[in-house]
Amino acid sequence: MQAAQVALSFMTLLDWVALVLFLLCFRGYGLVVEGSRRFRRRGLSQRTHQFRRRWAAALIRRSNRVSDTALLGNLVNSVTFYANTTIYIIAGLLALLGTMDQWMNITADLPFGRDVSRGLMEIKVLLVLLVFVVAYFKFTWSLRQFNLLTILVGAAPEGAAEGHEVDVERMARINSLAGDDFNRGLRSYYFGMAAVTWMIHPGFLLAFTAVVMAVLIHRDFFSEALAVMSK
Repeated sequence: MQAAQVALSFMTLLDWVALVLFLLCFRGYGLVVEGSRRFRRRGLSQRTHQFRRRWAAALIRRSNRVSDTALLGNLVNSVTFYANTTIYIIAGLLALLGTMDQWMNITADLPFGRDVSRGLMEIKVLLVLLVFVVAYFKFTWSLRQFNLLTILVGAAPEGAAEGHEVDVERMARINSLAGDDFNRGLRSYYFGMAAVTWMIHPGFLLAFTAVVMAVLIHRDFFSEALAVMSK
C-alpha cells in the first residue's frame, strides 16, 4: 500500500487528468450509449437486433437449419478467437511486470518518453491489464450466451413464426445480448490500445482516448454500415 502511495505521488496533474478522462470514457461510453433509449434506438446495435429478429423468424419457418448452425458456428468461432487472444495478451502483460526495468529503459528512449518511477510504470501496466481482463470477461460471457442461443435453436419448433412469437423474441434477444457483450469486448481492445500510450506520455493517453471515442461514435451512429442497415 505504501509503495502504491509513493508511486501515485509521482503522478503529475496531466497524468491525473488523462487517467480520469480515460476511466470516464472507458466506463461511461457504454453506460450512456446502451443505457439511454434515445441513443440505443439510433445506434447500430438496435438496427442489428431487428435483423436478428428476422433471422429468428425465418429460422422457425425452415425445416432445414444447416445454414443457421453454420452461421452460429462462425459467431462462436469469432468470439473464441478473441477470448483466446486476450488470454495471451494478459499473460504477456503479467510477464512484462517481471521485466519492468528493461521496459522502462525502452519507453524512456522513445520520442516524448519520460523517466518515471518503477511503481508508477507498474500502475500504468496494471491499467492496461485491467482493461484486457474486462475484455476477457466480456468475450467469455458472450461465448456462453451464444452457446445458449445454440440450445434455443435446437429446441425451436418448426412452423409459421406467427404462432411462436415468444420463441422468436427469445432467440433474437439472446443473440443481441451475446453480440452486445462481444462489442463490449472489442471496445475494451480499443481502449486498451489507448491505455498503452500512457506508458510513453500522459498527453498521448489524452489524445488516443479522444481518438477512440471519435471512432466509436462514428461507427455506432454515423458509419456507412449503419446507413446500409437502416435502409
